[in-house]
Amino acid sequence: MTALIVAEHNNTHLNALTLNAVTAATRCSEEVHILVIGHGASQPAEQAGKLQGVSKVLLADAPHFADQLAENAAAQVLAVAGSYSHILFAATATGKSVAPRVAARLDVAQVSEITAVVAADTFERPIYAGNAVATVKSLDSIKVLTVRSTSFAACQAEGGNATVETVSAVADSGLSQFVSREISKSDRPELAAAKIIVSGGRALGSADKFQATLLPLAEQLGAALGASRAAVDSGYAPNDLQVGQTGKIVAPDLYVACGISGAIQHLAGMKDSKIIVAINKDPDAPIFSVADYGLEADLFTAIPELLEALQQ
Repeated sequence: MTALIVAEHNNTHLNALTLNAVTAATRCSEEVHILVIGHGASQPAEQAGKLQGVSKVLLADAPHFADQLAENAAAQVLAVAGSYSHILFAATATGKSVAPRVAARLDVAQVSEITAVVAADTFERPIYAGNAVATVKSLDSIKVLTVRSTSFAACQAEGGNATVETVSAVADSGLSQFVSREISKSDRPELAAAKIIVSGGRALGSADKFQATLLPLAEQLGAALGASRAAVDSGYAPNDLQVGQTGKIVAPDLYVACGISGAIQHLAGMKDSKIIVAINKDPDAPIFSVADYGLEADLFTAIPELLEALQQ
């Protein structure tokens, strides 16, 4: 059996989440290949070839792959899918867009956001907002999987010596076209890969207070900023900072939850963090049930005091 990983990249650098997918793939199959779909994407293909556990890299390079539109990417995956037992995607916006198209065309059932590989045909995945774990056995000849990266360690980025093979690019499907992209820029670490996250909830009260209160603490800790859905819905923080079931799934070394009550939807996105610190003035807040350290206090008093202590 051979597994194929569809790489995440921006045509110049391989996304770190691909490394987690490699670890998952090595538990599914003895041999692992990576498919890089892009334009001018030789650099991420070379980076993929250095990953430990990867034996071959397939590079499909064409101008209409520059923005990796889901329709074109799915068609390219289908062009090479026949020789693989497993096709894996990172459970990102891109992966979640391409994988269902591939599964539908192959007439197989997709297994979404796997968190463990029990056997080559058996996987674990969270259900009910992470309150239960289902063990799913797939009888399909080709398993299409999305991988929750926080559940798998990253493979070694160096030491591999896989060959890079160019494959024929499929024609442009013409079903969609790229219009524009607006990318938020920040000096903070990227949320999904951050080791430390400072996250705020609706208790911050406004967008100005959200930034003024949490940003100094995040800068002091070298942390990424996160937010609950309630904070995002209230306009305190942009959508790309949302942590939770409908936001980003994170598992940092340290997660500091400030003014977050701890709704099930939010806990599903961060409860795998190694250390959780909760600051909330409500002693009955559900966040305290998962916190390793809880501080029952007004965050507008506690955070400045914490920041002062860190600066000493």
